[in-house]
Amino acid sequence: MGFVRLVVFGFIGLGVIYLSISVYSRSVRREKLEEQYDENPIANMTRREFVENGVKSYNNSFRPKLIALVFVIPPAIVAAIIYVINAN
Repeated sequence: MGFVRLVVFGFIGLGVIYLSISVYSRSVRREKLEEQYDENPIANMTRREFVENGVKSYNNSFRPKLIALVFVIPPAIVAAIIYVINAN
């Protein structure tokens, strides 16, 4: 019963951490795109269009997929620690 509780609350906590990192990463990317447009405006494209296109390309990139490792690495570390403790 204790293990099930650990898993449930652990994944809830990891979900909160994932959402926080994801929102933060997108906001940083959006700010960089806005600064990039302010420094070098593109003809025939508004600032909003430029930022939206950049955010779309960011969503299709590899970085958001790396953030999903929040759900893989901590459980793997906990499993390794449990294995090492019980193996001795």
